[in-house]
Amino acid sequence: MSFSHRLALKSKIPSHSYFSYKNINLKPPLQRKYHMDGPHSNMAHPKSVTSELEGTLLMDPDPFSYFMLVAFEASGLIRFSLLLIMWPIIRLLDVVGMGDAGFRLMIFMAVAGVRTVEIESVARAVLPKFYMDDIDIDAWREFSTYDKRVVVTRFPRVMVERFAKDHLRADEVIGGELEVSRFGFATGFLRETNGSMADHVKAVLFENEGSDVGLCRSTSAPSFLSCCKEVHHQPFFADMKDDRNLIRPLPVIFHDGRLVRRPTPSTALLILLWLPIGILLAIVRITMGLIQPLWLIPYTAKFFGGGVTVRGRPPPPASDTASGFLFVCTHRTLMDPVVLATVLGRKVPAVTYSISRLSEILSPIPTVRLTRDREVDSERIKQELSRGDLVVCPEGTTCREPFLLRFSALFAELTDRIVPVAMNYRVGFFHATTARGWKALDPIFFFMNPRPIYEVTFLNQLPVEATCSAGKNPYDVANYVQRILAATLGFECTNFTRKDKYRVLAGNDGTVSSTSYLEGIKKVVGAFIH
Repeated sequence: MSFSHRLALKSKIPSHSYFSYKNINLKPPLQRKYHMDGPHSNMAHPKSVTSELEGTLLMDPDPFSYFMLVAFEASGLIRFSLLLIMWPIIRLLDVVGMGDAGFRLMIFMAVAGVRTVEIESVARAVLPKFYMDDIDIDAWREFSTYDKRVVVTRFPRVMVERFAKDHLRADEVIGGELEVSRFGFATGFLRETNGSMADHVKAVLFENEGSDVGLCRSTSAPSFLSCCKEVHHQPFFADMKDDRNLIRPLPVIFHDGRLVRRPTPSTALLILLWLPIGILLAIVRITMGLIQPLWLIPYTAKFFGGGVTVRGRPPPPASDTASGFLFVCTHRTLMDPVVLATVLGRKVPAVTYSISRLSEILSPIPTVRLTRDREVDSERIKQELSRGDLVVCPEGTTCREPFLLRFSALFAELTDRIVPVAMNYRVGFFHATTARGWKALDPIFFFMNPRPIYEVTFLNQLPVEATCSAGKNPYDVANYVQRILAATLGFECTNFTRKDKYRVLAGNDGTVSSTSYLEGIKKVVGAFIH
């Protein structure tokens, strides 16, 4: 049984992708109804649709920025820079009408010599977020009203198939196929195929017939349109009397990669120009953070381009006779406990689930590593609370999108002095989290941003009657804390866990092995060189 079906069984929601979204406000697919007064009035019951991806389902017809993403995430900064240098030549080949020479050069520069597993990893973990941000909602509404949906793309199929099937609910994806060497490396060339694009479209439709409707932008005339009975150009008007019946694209909850913005030529150039400044700035910021007292950092951060916004009133330090407060935080980056400690002005220990040894060594606050053995971890947390305050992130891993993962209920069993804290952050160029890369670089990438901003919102301490001390079930307490934190941030609650995230993004369970300090330094240096 596949991972998607196992998750679908767990969530009791029909599976429409390799994983299903659980406990978020998504409407299940409803039976589509066709109306004779809409754009299909001259057809009885249109059943199939074929749509081009670039420029139709995606607003941007230029695929260059997506190949830049593949170059950066699958290969590194050098290939990213070389592809950007080749952009004027690629554009010139397009302008002078050299067929698809520019496009083939783009593919070669982006993937030649790259392992196909790396390309597949980027297509699974990185590209869907950027595709989703570029969706033309009107084209999607038109596309979603048909029973059989086919996507045609110029991209190599490996770059598109996962997103189109999992999020756009396409039944088939027709695109180019990369040539692969016997050692598993992409050659940078596309396989030659027999037959036209129209023939391929017919082959994937029932009874080898053409498509009822073809969708494309008004300025294009792709070859697959010859097998479509009707052709609809932009603007599109979906045949839906009631928008509540619309089947919406599945949102992207998990995604990876370091780049925040899609690297169009201008954005990519800006990133490359900023990198030397960003690295120097990160070194200065980290150094100042290590030599300054914690209480001073929020006041000096603005002089180095950063900032911390604090809302609510934190509780005073626990007295000698009382157990400490347990600060229950949302988990956005590895910096969450450090930022919270700076706001509180004291070194509050933080519970860690699975971070590198190097991150623990460089951490300016004490860390308490859990074993994932419930009894052992309970004792460790109780001991720390008997000494003072403690920070815990019960999601167990970070999530970039406006969703909260399932909270572990362990914290609710150990104390009734629970203070929920809503953490969020804003960055401009680089994400400060990773599932596929090396986590010790996360703080460096965070501080490389021009203006990293953290938002910390303290909620009121949970009343005793809302804790396990009053007989509440620990799972109910954990779910309640999750809900109030989600409401504070405007996020949605899910039932996903750390393992779900890492299986989707990295193909593992998210466990980080111990690494020596010297090995960690080598990886940091190697990552920047790469």
